[in-house]
Amino acid sequence: MAITKPQVLDALRKVIDPYAGIDIVTQNLVDDLVIQDKFISFTVNIPISDKEYTDALKKRCEQVVQDTLSGDVVLDIHLQLKDKNAPEPKPQPKAEPEDLLAGVKNIIAVASGKGGVGKSTIAANLAVSLANAGYQVGLVDTDIYGPSIPTMFQLRGERPNINTKRKLVPLEKYGVKLLSMGFLVDQDDAVVWRGPMVSSAVKQFLTEVVWGDLDYLIMDLPPGTGDIQLTIVQTVPLTGAVIVSTPQDVALDDARKGVTMFRKVNVPVLGIVENMAYFTPPELPEKKYHIFGKDGARNLAAKLEVPFLGEVPIEQVVREGGDSGVPVATLDPASTPSALVFQHIAARVAAETDNRNESKKATEPIKIKIR
Repeated sequence: MAITKPQVLDALRKVIDPYAGIDIVTQNLVDDLVIQDKFISFTVNIPISDKEYTDALKKRCEQVVQDTLSGDVVLDIHLQLKDKNAPEPKPQPKAEPEDLLAGVKNIIAVASGKGGVGKSTIAANLAVSLANAGYQVGLVDTDIYGPSIPTMFQLRGERPNINTKRKLVPLEKYGVKLLSMGFLVDQDDAVVWRGPMVSSAVKQFLTEVVWGDLDYLIMDLPPGTGDIQLTIVQTVPLTGAVIVSTPQDVALDDARKGVTMFRKVNVPVLGIVENMAYFTPPELPEKKYHIFGKDGARNLAAKLEVPFLGEVPIEQVVREGGDSGVPVATLDPASTPSALVFQHIAARVAAETDNRNESKKATEPIKIKIR
């Protein structure tokens, strides 16, 4: 049964404001209440900025909502001073970058400048191929509006668990730990959120999840260079980025922008993958038909002086694997050309990651100033 606003407000009536001795709903302190399936966001207008007070109030809000409604809701609670003239709270020391995702050795963003180039297909099969090679791997789907991972891993309708510390426990399949907004909302629901809510959800995926010890956390980014990309580079230290493109110019133009974006925020680009590079008819195994152009991404990589990681052919089994939830990387590389390609791409990504870690300092989350 869907959670309603009256249900949330009824739960929050149990939160007594110790400053006034009255519950926060009766005082009209709750604003901006938004519910999207299991994701609940609201603002509490607080009278003072004392940290002990705010921490206790926020913890109590989380407790009553989860105890009253559901233990697996994901909460995004904002606290703001009711009196705009009240003194701002003193800044609290922030966790050092290494404290975030402490058990994760490498965080790799898989990105593209435009949609429709097969970025999620590359991310899913890269994650599975790395797991096949013996690495501990996680995959987080940061495309809030159009999540693909539940379908690609045949996990539609599944929900992650919540541990005793109120953190999400990723699902796991094919040796890969998985998290996606598609696990938190119904399949047919549209996520109609503004940028700040999307950014908040992505932050929770990175910091409020039990990822454990991982060699690689693969991040499947949405297309573009907007809110989610900036949130990620501000939140966690990305080890590097893999850019996905198809061979035609319209995709290469946007791939170039993706490389430029990561360079501007000091994230090393590990390389470019060319997807849908060519088509080989099963009855003509020696022929290659370059439907979308030839060597476009390879040439772009050379021009931008970044590694070329490999080319993925157009193969029916790749599409079928994505639709059926059985990534092609799970198949036998000896009999499936695309599976072998992904095996090679995963090896190249691992090698480029090792080279990057030996030659460059660890990336730090960036601070973006608005002028």
